[in-house]
Amino acid sequence: MRERADGPGHFRDDAGPFTHYERTVTEGEPDPVTGHRTVTQHFAWELPRGAWRPLTNIGVRRALRRPRPDGTTPRWFPPERPDAQGAQVLGLLATLSLAVGYHGTLLGQTMTFAADEFGSSTTAQGAALSAARIGGLLAIALGVAADRRGRRRLLVLALLLCVTSTVLGGLAPGLGVLAATQAVNRGSVAAAGLLLAVVIAEEMPKGSRAYAVGLLSMSTALGAGMALWLLPLADLGDRAWRILYLAPVVFLPLIARAGRMLPESRRYVRPHDTVSLAGHGGRLALLAAAGFLINVFVAPQTQFRNEYLRDERGLSAAAVAVFALLTSTPAGIGIVVGGRLADTRGRKVVGAVSAVGGASLLVGSFSLSGPAMWVAATLGALLMAPLDPIAKVYGPELFPTSLRAKAAGIIATTAMVGSVVGLTAAGALRDGFGSFAPAMALLALGPAATAVLVLAKFPETARRELEDLNPEDRIPGADPAEHLADADGGSPTPHNDRKTTQSALNRT
Repeated sequence: MRERADGPGHFRDDAGPFTHYERTVTEGEPDPVTGHRTVTQHFAWELPRGAWRPLTNIGVRRALRRPRPDGTTPRWFPPERPDAQGAQVLGLLATLSLAVGYHGTLLGQTMTFAADEFGSSTTAQGAALSAARIGGLLAIALGVAADRRGRRRLLVLALLLCVTSTVLGGLAPGLGVLAATQAVNRGSVAAAGLLLAVVIAEEMPKGSRAYAVGLLSMSTALGAGMALWLLPLADLGDRAWRILYLAPVVFLPLIARAGRMLPESRRYVRPHDTVSLAGHGGRLALLAAAGFLINVFVAPQTQFRNEYLRDERGLSAAAVAVFALLTSTPAGIGIVVGGRLADTRGRKVVGAVSAVGGASLLVGSFSLSGPAMWVAATLGALLMAPLDPIAKVYGPELFPTSLRAKAAGIIATTAMVGSVVGLTAAGALRDGFGSFAPAMALLALGPAATAVLVLAKFPETARRELEDLNPEDRIPGADPAEHLADADGGSPTPHNDRKTTQSALNRT
C-alpha cells in the first residue's frame, strides 16, 4: 500500500485497487503511570463493484489489520498491485470464466454417456470430438472482430453463443448433430477464453499478468467443476446427460450483469497504430507450434479420461465425478503458485518443467490402478497446472494491440488442430492397442517437444511492459508504465463503503 498524507494523522491511497481508501491515526492521552499512549487506526475502504467483494473483503480486512512486517503485499494478492479498474476487471472476468469453464469441459465429460445412447464406438467418439474442434475457425473471426470492434462486446457475444449452442446440443437427435452444435460451442469458448486473456493482459500491471491469468484459470476450473457436480445425473438414464446441456441457462444473468459492468480495455481505447501480421510471423509460428504440440497430448488425456475410467477401471458416473474432483482440485494450487512463479521467476523454466513433469505423471495414471492411479493423476494435474496461465499469457504479450485478439485466435485454432490430431490418434491407437496407456505414452512426446521449444526459442516476457515487447504500441516520449494512467476509462464509481478498525498499543 502506498499512502499519501492528507493532513495530520490522515492518509489516503495514492494508487491502489480501492475506489476509496482512508486511514486515520489518532493518539490518546499518555497513561499517568507508564507514560504509554494508545494509538488507534481507523480504516474506511471500498473495493470496486464486481471484484467478488464478499470474498476479497475478508482478505483485505485481514491484511489491513495484520500488515506484513516487510511491507509487502499478502501472498494471495497479485505480485504487483492493480489499480481500481484493474481489480474490477479481474473480478468480472473471473465471473465470466465460470461460464467458459463449464462449457469448455462439458462435451468431454458427457461424450461417453451420449455415445452410449447413440451406440457409438470409441473411434466414432474421437471423430466427433475432433469434428467439434473445427469450430475453432470461429475463434479467429471473433478475434479479428474484437481487434476492430472492441473486446467487451465480442466477449459477451461469444459467451451468448456458448449458451445457445450448448442448449441446442441437449436436443440433438444423434452424435453428428451434437458434434455440429459443439463445433459452434468450441469456437465461441475458444474466443471467450482468448479474449479473457487479452483483456487481463491489457489491464494488469507488468508484474502480475501471469498471476491474474492464473486466477482466471482457477475460476475456469471452478466452472468446469460445476459440470462435474452435475455429472452423476447422467446415471439416471440413457438420456439424462442432456440435463447438463440445458443447465447453462443459469449463466445468462451473470453474463448480462458482468457485460454491463465491464469497461472496455484501456489499452484498446488508447490510441494505437493498426499494423499488419507481416513481420510477426516468427512469434506466431512459435506460439502456434507450442499450442499444437501440447494439445496433441492434453486434449485426449482430458477428453478420454472418463472413457478410460468407465471401460478399463469399471467406475460409475458418480465415481468418475469423484475421481475428477479429487484429482483435479489440487491443480488449483499449481495454477496460482505457477502463475506467481511465472511473474517472479520467469515463464520459460517454469513452463518447461511443468510440461515434461506433468505429462509424465499423467501418462503414468493411465498405466496404474488403485491408489497409485489416483496419486499419479493428482500430482500430474498439480505439476502441469502452471502451464495453463503461462500458455494463455504468452499470446497477448507478444503481439501489438491491433493484432492481439486476431493472433490469439489463430494460436487457439492451431491448438485445436493439435487437439483434433491427438483425439483422432488416441481413439485409433486405443482401438489398436486395446488400452489407453500406450496411446498416451506416444502422445506425450508433444509436451516434451514443447519444453524444448520454449527453452530454446521463446523470449522471456516476465516483468516487461507490453509496449516494450511491442514497440508499435509505444507512444513517443511516454513512459510505458503510465499506459493505464493516461488511458480513457476512469475508475469505477464508489459503492457501499466497507469499514474496519485496527487498534494497537505503541510506546512513546
